[in-house]
Order: sequence, then structure tokens, then C-alpha cells
Amino acid sequence: MMTLPGADLQNEFAVAALCVAALCQWETNPDATVEMINYLRGPRPLSVFDQQFLRDRLRGKQYKTFSFFRGATVDNNYTPVTPYTIEVVTNPYSYDQENMATLYLKSAGADSVRPISLRKKPSTGQWFVWEITFLSDIRVPVAQDPWA
Repeated sequence: MMTLPGADLQNEFAVAALCVAALCQWETNPDATVEMINYLRGPRPLSVFDQQFLRDRLRGKQYKTFSFFRGATVDNNYTPVTPYTIEVVTNPYSYDQENMATLYLKSAGADSVRPISLRKKPSTGQWFVWEITFLSDIRVPVAQDPWA
């Protein structure tokens, strides 16, 4: 992850996208995922509670993270297209607190955008993940839908 654009944490949009990308590794390597997320969280690493939250939200539902990539749809089981792209947007209230930002991620499985909160460290200009709040349930992919 350190070689990806945005790994210097200077751009809050890149940090939000990197968080999604890191979480895509949860099922195959949760320890590496925690390490990547802790890098993105800076001086505030994941607590045991935070790790349990991620485990609960992603257990058997790894498709959630892939739903944020362009080209992923319910019908293609949230399979993204290349080049891998994640759309991150703002609203008029995204920067209503100093050194804080609430950005929004578009998921193909949800009707509304999902938030992620970031905090800026003024001494370095880096943005860090503050709260991962975009892992609510979404529409189940066709392959897992018993009613499809």
C-alpha cells in the first residue's frame, strides 16, 4: 500500500479510497488489513473493539468493500473493472469542523452515499482515518441472493 498514490496521506480523498482498498484484504489477511488501517489511522490505531466491529461487518460480506469500486454491480457480484476507481465526494457540510472532514463513498449496493470521517494533523498536513462508518449492509450480490 505504501507505493500507491496517496500513501503520503496528504490528500483526504486518497486516504478514504485507500481505506476501502485496505479493507478488501480482510478475508484473506485480517492481520495485514489491521496493519494497513493502523497506518491510515496514524497516532490512533484500531482498538480491540474497532477490530471486532470490522470483523462483524465484513464476516461473510466481503462484497461490501468491492461495491465501492467503479463497475461493480449487484448483477456482477460486485466485481470491479480496471483501472480500479473509487468515487469519493463531498457535500456542503463535509468540512464544517476545523481539521475534520466527512467524505462520502458511492456504493453500487446502496441508494445513498456512505460516510467516512478523517482528521487532519496540522503539523504534518496529513489526513488520517478517524471513523469507518461506511460498512452498513447493502444489497446482496446475485450469487448470494436466495431469491434471485
